Amino acid sequence: MSLREKIGTDYKNALKSKDKNKISTYRLILAGIKDLDINNRSGPEKKETDDEDVKKLLKKMIKQRSESIEVYKKNNRSDLLEIEQGEVAVLTEYLPKQLSDEETKKICSDIVSSSGASSIKDMGKVMAELKKNYADTVDFAKAGMILKELLKK
Repeated sequence: MSLREKIGTDYKNALKSKDKNKISTYRLILAGIKDLDINNRSGPEKKETDDEDVKKLLKKMIKQRSESIEVYKKNNRSDLLEIEQGEVAVLTEYLPKQLSDEETKKICSDIVSSSGASSIKDMGKVMAELKKNYADTVDFAKAGMILKELLKK
């Protein structure tokens, strides 16, 4: 079952259970997927929207909501904060589990030592290796900060 089909099935189940928060989140996801379909059909490189495209969309949506969560925390808007956190919970169900900070730090230090990286100039090489092996499971914003710390020495 593709990611799109799983989301569609979960949307139908949310409709049946009348869970308003999940219904609105699924509608946002499905609208985003429909936009992706339109862009992929009309662009110079016509292609079908695949699971990788949907994963990128979900990551982008999570990033947007995370930024909103920070703003709502600063402004003490707990009502909006809860809505955004609920949306993030639904969105993350469809992505592979992200590695913890400790696991990310260990992987980064392993790659730094195995690749012989010694300065910030080598960061691109290390990031490329990370992307090749851990594209779905590593938060690259965290990895970037960890690598800057490791390569600064």
